[in-house]
Amino acid sequence: MFYKETNFKESPIGRIPKEWEVVRLGDVVSLEYGKGLPENERIPGEYPVVGSNGIVGYHNQALVEGPGIVIGRKGTIGAVTWVDSDFWPIDTTYYVKTKRDDTNLRWLFYELTYLNPSRFKLSDVVPGLKRELVYSMITSIPPLPEQQKIAEVLSAIDAAIEQTDAVIAKIERLKKGLMQELLMKGLGHKEFKETEIGRIPKDWEVVRLGDVLTLKNGERPQMIENGQHPVYGANGVMGYSDDYLVNNDFTIVIGRVGASGEVHLGRGEIWISDNAIYSEKYDGGMVYPPFIYYLLKLRQLNKFATKTTHPIITQNFLKSLQIPLPPLEEQQKIAEILSAIDERLEIERIEKVTLERIKREMMNLLLTGKVRVKCNENR
Repeated sequence: MFYKETNFKESPIGRIPKEWEVVRLGDVVSLEYGKGLPENERIPGEYPVVGSNGIVGYHNQALVEGPGIVIGRKGTIGAVTWVDSDFWPIDTTYYVKTKRDDTNLRWLFYELTYLNPSRFKLSDVVPGLKRELVYSMITSIPPLPEQQKIAEVLSAIDAAIEQTDAVIAKIERLKKGLMQELLMKGLGHKEFKETEIGRIPKDWEVVRLGDVLTLKNGERPQMIENGQHPVYGANGVMGYSDDYLVNNDFTIVIGRVGASGEVHLGRGEIWISDNAIYSEKYDGGMVYPPFIYYLLKLRQLNKFATKTTHPIITQNFLKSLQIPLPPLEEQQKIAEILSAIDERLEIERIEKVTLERIKREMMNLLLTGKVRVKCNENR
């Protein structure tokens, strides 16, 4: 299906396949202004309302016949969006019209994405994307059959990415429902009791977090390029160090300042920065840290951060936080179920990253002609 091109010609934009044509973008496309449609004027319907960052709602009428391409004019300047159906582009966008019959619209979408119109945005003082600058861009165009083949290849990768996104969304919904069910109702309980934190299984306890974890503030790390030990901050791993602050099977890390209330689970020898709080010790006979990790994720601790210029979670608050505590064996079983879901999520996220990398590489090869797609015109 693919072959490496060897027969090039010199052009104003470098070497391109001999059959390809060099053009100004303004000779191929026309950028037309979208039309304002405030949210309170939209009537629910089937037609996408498209803003500079993609679909922002739906309306019962379309302004433009689809499929089509929308480019951000203000806001997310230069962002390129593909729309499958008829649509309504709002006034912060341009929509694309083609000037030549030998232009495949889907290929043009990938070509515009690759050319990155955002580099022609105006200054921050006068934000926007000027059409004349986009029109002045010089690019190369393959014959129409090859455009169609290139579009088919890249569309297939996009379809795989969308499918992976759908799987990720489904697993995340499952995880959210299971966390609420397992962390508050447990596994197979028939009898419950009312407590100060709500209804929980009869044989569970209510404890303060400080009763089961010894909490400490982190310390400013010495980070180096080739460090061995992860350094956790409020947002998660922020770098690496030659030294470590704690060495536990599991260490719970909670954002203190900045991303206050974010919860992470470290393992082994790690350092914790001074913008986070961590569990220095825990009672292994009473508590299983991964269970506490999921429980704190469910509680969304950021909602309890002090409302200041820099929101903060304090040790005193965390130590006094009341939590439900099942027997140790049940904690482990619940955490194992949720960990298995997280492992599946990680696999799917890695798959998405891989597909996105493949797409970038294929765009670079196919849209420059370094690699060609076989079709009748270029065999």
